Amino acid sequence: MTFVTLRILDGMERGKSYVRLALPITIGRESDSDIQLNDDRISRAHAKLQDHSGRVILTDLGSTNGTRVNGHPIQMRVMQHGDIILVGRCVLLFDQSPSDEPLTDLGLPRPTVVGSAEKSNLDDSDLEVSFDPDPAIDADATPLFPLGRPPVPAELNALQRVQLSDLLSYVHEQLGVVIRGAVEDLHGSQTRTIKVDWPTWSRLSSLMGEVSQDMRSICDPDD
Repeated sequence: MTFVTLRILDGMERGKSYVRLALPITIGRESDSDIQLNDDRISRAHAKLQDHSGRVILTDLGSTNGTRVNGHPIQMRVMQHGDIILVGRCVLLFDQSPSDEPLTDLGLPRPTVVGSAEKSNLDDSDLEVSFDPDPAIDADATPLFPLGRPPVPAELNALQRVQLSDLLSYVHEQLGVVIRGAVEDLHGSQTRTIKVDWPTWSRLSSLMGEVSQDMRSICDPDD
């Protein structure tokens, strides 16, 4: 039997993890969906993950706003460990690791990059980060923090200050790895494109998952 884990990186359910679910799995707004997502841009029955000869197939079930994998619209897709699924406003990390441990950047296979990445002059060890948002979906998007970065909490004791500093240092270090590993693609189209290798992209995806889980545990400590 094939098991998969889906970690919600962004959306109303950000921070939730569905660990080692047996296939098939349905994704949608319906209450009987295996993964129910509270998003009006997700169809009642949006997408399905199923096993086919040991491979995991993601199928869009005729959804209104479509399904994307690694930024590309799909109807059907053979999934690979570490793929990013976009449905409505929700971002999910596809994890097919054999354990319950979160996805890391160690030993990951490279994805099959389609669409615009096929037209670029990338090395086969690189993944082009060129996600084109759907204007119809993002047209009403406004900044979450229109006044800029929130201030650091002032009412912290000495231990809490050290703990917060350690957490931010960890995030800073991980982001630094991504920034230092990114390279501009000088042979592509007129649109400026930055590319990173797959382990670096995986590290960034894993970090987003960790941060989303931390945010959920802080806001909902009893969840």
